Amino acid sequence: MSTEPRPSADEPRAPLALTVVLAHLDVSDAEDVLRSLAGRLLDAGAVTVDFPEALQARERTYPTGLPTPIPTAIPHADPQHVVVPGLVLATLARPVPFGEMGAKGSTVQTRLVAMPLLTDAREHLAALQRLMGLLRDEAAVAELLQAEGDDELRELAAVLLAEALPAPERDGAGSSDPGGSGTERAATDTATSDPDVVGCGAADPGAADPGAADGEEPDDDPGAEA
Repeated sequence: MSTEPRPSADEPRAPLALTVVLAHLDVSDAEDVLRSLAGRLLDAGAVTVDFPEALQARERTYPTGLPTPIPTAIPHADPQHVVVPGLVLATLARPVPFGEMGAKGSTVQTRLVAMPLLTDAREHLAALQRLMGLLRDEAAVAELLQAEGDDELRELAAVLLAEALPAPERDGAGSSDPGGSGTERAATDTATSDPDVVGCGAADPGAADPGAADGEEPDDDPGAEA
């Protein structure tokens, strides 16, 4: 019988393996990015057959572009579409516009795409914290963009993710980034504080107001009906 202490249910401990890594992906738009990455994940058996459409649908409804120092995007699908947890990382041959998270109608010219594949966000909370910390580190992202091939990008990403400061620590340590934009902070806060949401679900309008998911308008004035 093992005498090692068992981790508590709240202890995030599992890393995210780099499932698919692509350097200088040459695509024309965000849909092409997602189509290309989803196809590779299907080939690898890491996702279900309905993952590609679920991924596209979620991105259309809840865009994931982040105005980080070097613009990034964190597209993802819900856990039921994921077979094997992991992380997809792709640098883009040229900037591709992704809808900006929480900013209707705005886009960010994305250079790097990081797609978390999660079946249990609580299990991978520490890895999500490090990912968000990495995406906010301009020098680290610039290094990733300079990788010439898939293997070099994979090796570099593994090192940088291991070294990245979790996002909350960066916030509390007086980072050179003065807090970033509101949407960036929303993504960081959700990815690191809500273990039941994959990636950035709290930025979803329906996450804050259950009625909004059903198409109901939120009631801003509790006394309006009185």
